[in-house]
Amino acid sequence: MKMALQNKTGKTRRRLVGSSILALTLFSALGVAHAQTTAAVPPDTISASATHAAPSPFGPLKHVSAGLLNVAYAETGPADGPVVILLHGWPYDIHSYDEVAPLLAAKGYRVLMPYARGYGDTHFLSGKTVRNGQPAALASDVIDFMDALKIKQAVLGGYDWGARSADIVSALWPGRVKALVSVSGYLIGNQAAGKNPLPPKAELQWWYQFYFATDRGRSGYEKNTHDFAKLIWQLASPKWAFDDATFDRSAKALENPDHVDITVFNYRWRLGLVQGESQYEALEQKLATAPSISVPTITLEGDANGAPHPAPEDYAKRFTGKYEFRLISGGIGHNLPQEDPQAFAKAVIDADHL
Repeated sequence: MKMALQNKTGKTRRRLVGSSILALTLFSALGVAHAQTTAAVPPDTISASATHAAPSPFGPLKHVSAGLLNVAYAETGPADGPVVILLHGWPYDIHSYDEVAPLLAAKGYRVLMPYARGYGDTHFLSGKTVRNGQPAALASDVIDFMDALKIKQAVLGGYDWGARSADIVSALWPGRVKALVSVSGYLIGNQAAGKNPLPPKAELQWWYQFYFATDRGRSGYEKNTHDFAKLIWQLASPKWAFDDATFDRSAKALENPDHVDITVFNYRWRLGLVQGESQYEALEQKLATAPSISVPTITLEGDANGAPHPAPEDYAKRFTGKYEFRLISGGIGHNLPQEDPQAFAKAVIDADHL
């Protein structure tokens, strides 16, 4: 196992002026015939004429029925290239990869960027399906997405919720993952661990999780989703000087009618306030053992990540295959692929060749 440092120079990033609240977390076959480039969605979820995704630089979003979902995703790169699947976090969207994807496509990769359940134009196939945001469900969606497109194996990359899903898939279905890039490393957790109290300062950083545990919090997030998300962006990336246009482009994805339910379920599940569905119980039992990840992996961390995150030395032992850690400097925060696309794309390429 080797540990490497990668420094980023040549860029000056001004500090955002705003809230002084403590920083926190948010915490291959083609299958082209299976995909549609229409904006059609199931009639029992939302009008087919509605959209909750800003235009992608890669053309019209594609759609595929995958498991419980009609998944909306962007795609770029050669159709016969090795597959890379990039997974976004909360409260962000696939536009985090607008600059990463062309760099990978130029190297011959077929790059897929799916909207997670509760985001953008991804919708449930049935109005009766539980709007479940537990981690095992989100990770299972990735496998269903790969199966629907007949993708046997892919390189996975992600941050925040996306990194957690990528970690889970890599741990439970290692044969489906050629390599992994995970911002903030090993993010697999379980409800039992979530019951353990943290030191007061750490608990303060999780204020929004406790907020979501209340009816007031759910109503507040539903009423103020846009402003809430912008605050999270600012706190999680205090040195990232994003403009309103950049934020608004991604915030459009949070207008998905299931977004609030998925978000609240996710954080309540972590505290054990709601139980997951029975079909994910076997997966959760495996995840509760903190399974190791054996696929070739590069983990990344920004030097200005304002979100709570584990120390690299604390999770390095969880990666038992070829492994590197890279610290990305230059004022890089939580949304690392959007803040430093060059570093993220390089990590994907390098992980593929470990």
